[in-house]
Amino acid sequence: MVDWKPSASLKNLQQRARVLAKIRYFFSERDVLEVETPLLASSTVPDVYIESIAAEVLEGNSSRRNFLQTSPEFFMKRLLASGSGSIYQIAKAFRQEEKGTRHNIEFTLLEWYRLSYSLDQLMTEVERLVQEVLDCGPISRFSYREIFQQHLQIDPHEITLDELQQLANTEIDLSSSDLSKTDYLQLLLSSSIEPQLPPFCIIYNYPKEQAALSTLAADEHGVVVAKRFELFGQGMELANGYFELSDAAEQRARFESDNATRKEKGLQIHDADEKLIAALESGLPSCSGVAMGVDRLLMLLVEAKNIGEVISFDSERA
Repeated sequence: MVDWKPSASLKNLQQRARVLAKIRYFFSERDVLEVETPLLASSTVPDVYIESIAAEVLEGNSSRRNFLQTSPEFFMKRLLASGSGSIYQIAKAFRQEEKGTRHNIEFTLLEWYRLSYSLDQLMTEVERLVQEVLDCGPISRFSYREIFQQHLQIDPHEITLDELQQLANTEIDLSSSDLSKTDYLQLLLSSSIEPQLPPFCIIYNYPKEQAALSTLAADEHGVVVAKRFELFGQGMELANGYFELSDAAEQRARFESDNATRKEKGLQIHDADEKLIAALESGLPSCSGVAMGVDRLLMLLVEAKNIGEVISFDSERA
């Protein structure tokens, strides 16, 4: 028999509708403009840890390669550079990852950017939104250094690659010797630290190698770190925020570095998004931005064990 029914219950879909309305009210009260941007674009992110889904678009007798967007970030930054002011979007996003209990190939992101906000101010706003939706208490904050010192007794900014490899192989029986420092730290965070985190917490000041699209700055110890944070709920990553990089030359250099790594790993190369670079060259206002997984937020709200329980039709039924 054909399984045509939704993967989510009507009760969960009603709860989803209420949450989306609550999110829109939250930003309306703060005079943040809701925007919409394309899902299909001519370029995509070269991030080593994100795989895009390509789509061939027919144009007469020819075709061109486009990509379903992994996030609305590049388009939203072009709006910011054009003078939009603070903006938010509830958008569909697509990432080619193995389907699991927490990931569906097509999912919903809440992404927003606040002009003249520091990273601390944005973390506070993220906390307030989560409290509005989940009715949880205060959310603890820890630096990336603190969390690794607390659980693994290491300084993640100073540890050598050899020491990190030895620790990772001991902690998670990895038996691997060809991973980067970032690879090892991410594996240790997900396998050894996330299960022991408080019910809700924010981790900030990531290693500079994990800057992605954030700025770099010295922390209280004089160590250069990435000005970014992640929100975790019940041991699950819910949001990723940055004090946004506005330097066009640095952004191009990071794209090139990502592509060099992709080439080493045998992954497809993605050209730099020249429209984003041009927008940065024209001037991106000082801002902080964050992307939050709406489906994962709903999973916590309704105590779902699988992401399909909060999506009308998951990828297996689409």
